[in-house]
Amino acid sequence: MPEETAARIVDPGIRELLSTESLWQSWLDVEVALARAEADLDIIPAASAEEIARKAKLDLLDLDAVRDGLARTGHSLVPLIWELDRICEGEVGGHVHWGATTQNITQTGLLLSLKRAHLIITRQLAELLLVLADLAERTRDMLIPARTHGQHAVPTTFGLKVSVWIDEYARHLDRLRQCEDRVFVTMLGGAAGTLASLGAAGLDVQAKMAEYLGLPAMRNPARTLYDHQAEYVTVLGLMAATGGKVGREIFTLMQQEFGEVEEPVPPGTVGSSTMPQKRNPKLAQDLIAAAAEARALVPLALEAVEAEHEADRTNSLMMTRAITQSAILTGDMLATLNVMLGGLSVFPDQMRKNLDLSDGLIMGEALMLELGRAIGRQHAHDVIYDAAQAAATSDATFRELLAADPRITDTLAAEQVDALLDPARYTGLSAEMAQDGARYAREIAHAVGANRGKA
Repeated sequence: MPEETAARIVDPGIRELLSTESLWQSWLDVEVALARAEADLDIIPAASAEEIARKAKLDLLDLDAVRDGLARTGHSLVPLIWELDRICEGEVGGHVHWGATTQNITQTGLLLSLKRAHLIITRQLAELLLVLADLAERTRDMLIPARTHGQHAVPTTFGLKVSVWIDEYARHLDRLRQCEDRVFVTMLGGAAGTLASLGAAGLDVQAKMAEYLGLPAMRNPARTLYDHQAEYVTVLGLMAATGGKVGREIFTLMQQEFGEVEEPVPPGTVGSSTMPQKRNPKLAQDLIAAAAEARALVPLALEAVEAEHEADRTNSLMMTRAITQSAILTGDMLATLNVMLGGLSVFPDQMRKNLDLSDGLIMGEALMLELGRAIGRQHAHDVIYDAAQAAATSDATFRELLAADPRITDTLAAEQVDALLDPARYTGLSAEMAQDGARYAREIAHAVGANRGKA
């Protein structure tokens, strides 16, 4: 996040979870699970597994030696294994990493860390749904012009707009929960996924290792399987698309020409180094930019799925970049959304002013349908069309043109026309759907909170 925004946004912690040193600890955790699984199956001594578990802690290792080893070998894991081997008592170090290959450890460790990040993301999403529920409820009756193709269409309420966002985010949360068992998995297949290094016990070792990690085991622990990780990046990309849409809407409605909402602008916020009057949509802009970056990672993840033969480091590099960056960006976006929408100022008087800009033209559909009851829908459409187009291209107002057209006055009384020109009478089920959206958002958020509490 940009420096000037960072003070208002609390880092959700995903960046730290996916940092180099945090990933090293996750790799060590996987090595411990591997050792314990092998000890359970009498492949290595139980004492070795316990010693590995005692020593596989980052604060016990010489990290400078690890970094020197990385620089010398160019290998991401071997220096960490060397250092763990060195600090283990006796010959125990010789049992570290038994039968595994690097990607088994690094990919499983990444997904272990990602699962922790995932819990943060789902919690943030639940919080966002509660924020949106409050906003939808607060604005359920606030009239605003519905705009289609950038032009006034019919009246709606701001609350209904918010309920649309709720609908999308609820589905994103559902997608995230549905993919958990596919994405967060343990992989132990050895050098080429054959498990030759562990023989007949190979799949049993993987299953035991999975139990210790709390992650399901891969049915086929092939090193070229990336579709599950690509699925996760794609779901985050979909979430980013919704975040970008919300950001763009707030950005637009904050423009002086609209003036219908404003994101939080804390005292002391500076919009410009040269224009002291500026109250810029910084949060909305941060959101739009981050959303574009996150969506751009989806093609990279899909590219990584096209792995050749039995392994290729190219693909794991691409996927690791896609998955870590998309998770970090998602955490940033959700933090921004919670602040922006939780503190959003909404201006119903300006919304109503904008609603009246066309002097009743926005009520064309309501007039057409009522007139159509008497003269038929298509004929009524032609009559209202004539008046609307004349209002747009002449000095006469829509109301004046309606009052001067006998095709209308012979059918509708002046009082009826006045009533039909009242936008508050033509919002359909906007308020009810906004309220239902608020109820649904709270229901989903509380269910997720309850489920997470039991985990």
